Amino acid sequence: MSVPEMPVVDWTWHVARDPRRVHALLRDCDAHQAARWGSPVPVRRIARTEQLVAEGAVHLLLAGDQIAGSFTLTWPRPGAGTGGGYPPARHPGHLSRLCVEPGLIDAGRLVGVQCVRKAIELAVTAGADALRAEANPDLADTLALLRGLGFKQHGQVESDGPRRWVRIQKPLRVPS
Repeated sequence: MSVPEMPVVDWTWHVARDPRRVHALLRDCDAHQAARWGSPVPVRRIARTEQLVAEGAVHLLLAGDQIAGSFTLTWPRPGAGTGGGYPPARHPGHLSRLCVEPGLIDAGRLVGVQCVRKAIELAVTAGADALRAEANPDLADTLALLRGLGFKQHGQVESDGPRRWVRIQKPLRVPS
């Protein structure tokens, strides 16, 4: 997929409406990162993408009419604010499915940083006191990006066979 060269100021944020486009980018990014880092390609289900898009949880950074990057921001069920390997939080958000158009990854564009910053902004606006994620420790650049933006690892690397992850969390300041 070719993304037009345009200044970042011309890029715009949108809530996803088309799960097929979101899923295609997710799969392209997964395949690119797996090849780059020698890790397995995650199994993605279109039904889950459709559900997340229908819930309004998927956010897109568009360059013109092309998706430059996306992420999903969800909220755990009530009462799930503690446990699961994370420090306690009253109202945590959960960042997942962070992806960037592969050509922009290779070009060194900071789309991933923009996506995570937007997720933090949205979480703070929604009153979250923490933003959580699970990150593949084999994707060194992604983990370094998240650490650079204030995420801290909690616990050891976990695995269910080929898939590996670490739990990370960023404490957030809720506006008073």
